[in-house]
Amino acid sequence: MGRTKLKHANYLSLATYRKTGTEVATPVWFAEEDDVYYVFSAANAGKVKRLRNSGRSRIAACTVSGRVTGDWVDTEAFILDEAEDQEMALAALRRKYGWQMRFTDMMSKLSGKFSQRAYIKVTCIS
Repeated sequence: MGRTKLKHANYLSLATYRKTGTEVATPVWFAEEDDVYYVFSAANAGKVKRLRNSGRSRIAACTVSGRVTGDWVDTEAFILDEAEDQEMALAALRRKYGWQMRFTDMMSKLSGKFSQRAYIKVTCIS
């Protein structure tokens, strides 16, 4: 049921783990393709730093404010390093969010932050 709800959600809560084991959940935009979820973030964001230490994660559908609206699904996540993989993730996000993603991209380019993004691949393990 959790994965079905994700297909219709606009946001998902991506929970990553500190070295101490403490969970930190963050609402993010995502795009699902072929049972893989793509997310983007600032490269210096906490979730990215945590994922560099451990790919252990979980996801659930949520609201823009992060209120979870679906079941949690255990996942493994990692940062995409190859340009080809990053382009695939960006294309998936643009297909899902359309003009909103393109506007976000434009504003990120104007502010110089576009090149400082990290793209994350999330796969379900349960």
